[in-house]
Amino acid sequence: MKAPDISVVVPLFNEEESLPELVAWIGRIFTEHQFNGEIILIDDGSADSSWEVIKELAERFKIIKAIRFNRNYGKSAALNKGFEAASGQVVITMDADMQDSPDEIPELYNMIANEGYDLVSGWKKKRHDPITKTIPTKFFNSATRLMSGIKLNDFNCGLKAYDKRVTKNIEVYGEMHRYIPVIAKNRGYSKIGEKVVEHRARKYGITKFGMNRFINGFLDLMTITFVSRFSKKPMHFFGALGTLMFAIGLVVTAWLGIAKLISLYQGVPNRLITEEPLFYVSLVAMILGTQLFVTGFVAELVSRNSPDRNRYDIAEQLNI
Repeated sequence: MKAPDISVVVPLFNEEESLPELVAWIGRIFTEHQFNGEIILIDDGSADSSWEVIKELAERFKIIKAIRFNRNYGKSAALNKGFEAASGQVVITMDADMQDSPDEIPELYNMIANEGYDLVSGWKKKRHDPITKTIPTKFFNSATRLMSGIKLNDFNCGLKAYDKRVTKNIEVYGEMHRYIPVIAKNRGYSKIGEKVVEHRARKYGITKFGMNRFINGFLDLMTITFVSRFSKKPMHFFGALGTLMFAIGLVVTAWLGIAKLISLYQGVPNRLITEEPLFYVSLVAMILGTQLFVTGFVAELVSRNSPDRNRYDIAEQLNI
């Protein structure tokens, strides 16, 4: 059986009102553009009748696949499971709240299938969100651009398109769905594009995200930056930082000792080294440096026993 051209992955939570319209719209796009496609609906533990609606839709539209979580695990878990289930050559993700337009599907598909992008992220240039959401989002995107080096304007847009290779070689967990472009780049998929997409006003329900996502988002950015750079070589981070701190403490202590000896030689009265506040600062620096260095050794031992220690993404092979 021929693999689908497109897999549309839709994570959802309590979206019973929007699902019939969304599925019908995606189906219409498939028909108009003669796409051989599938729709994968991931019910992230909805408390309303979303699953019953999905089962009814699956009887009418044979292109639907559906997965239901026993409880709410979050968008990252839903996307990861959707990526596992997707079999299309191009995988497109969108939210179920009707704020993403399925009319964007053909152009997103073209950018992956014909223009050679690994990943294309939507950019909601004109947003229908309150200022309490748009201002923090701008700061979030600026920080992510600075730390990742990826020139995208909207990292968190739910409307994205992927080459199948990307979705089969990345893992999305925790709340890392915000950083899928960063994860993909760290896996070697560096041809990342952006497309201005329509952001529609919410038609059904209410937003499922609160202000805490911006705090969590910053912490996740720090995590993924550290893990992507040092997961296979933690000693490079902890060892370097520990050595630096120990060296600073040692130099300051030596300077205090030399200054004391010079004072004694010249007969100049001087208080004890242990009465100098700087001595205790240098002592703390040496202790912390030693602890960081030992942490690096322990992290190296953990890393070397990881089952993924020799996992590398291979783009192509010949005569193997």
